[in-house]
Amino acid sequence: MSPMSTDLVLIDASNHVLGRIASIVAKQALEGHKIIVVNAEKAVIAGREQRILEDAMRKLRTRTHASQEKAPVHPRRPDMYFRRAVRGMIPWKKPRGKAAFRNVKVFMGVPDEYANKPLQRFPEADASKLSCRYITVDELSREIGGRKR
Repeated sequence: MSPMSTDLVLIDASNHVLGRIASIVAKQALEGHKIIVVNAEKAVIAGREQRILEDAMRKLRTRTHASQEKAPVHPRRPDMYFRRAVRGMIPWKKPRGKAAFRNVKVFMGVPDEYANKPLQRFPEADASKLSCRYITVDELSREIGGRKR
């Protein structure tokens, strides 16, 4: 097994499709890069707003009748929602996946320490190519109770 590299990759998620940018982040994390994602709340989810909200609300109703410590945790904040999307794309129960997932940091907005550094963008994940309606992760988060208006 080759030693993992520790390259730092700064990614701007604004105006990128959530699933596409999350898959890029997951792949780079599995390759051993340290990933910093900024502006996670500005990523978009393609589809009708009503359908997206229905899907999110259905997930929030998923729970257990047994111990609540074993119940699923449903993220509501935009940064945690983005991070959960990335987690779904890596084998996070295996040591390789856990190591990759630890290397992914997601922020709302741009922290001061990364403000003057160049941010990477991916044209293949750009939302301007979408011909359908979409909402931002921030709008979704506000609807499901993650952020105040």
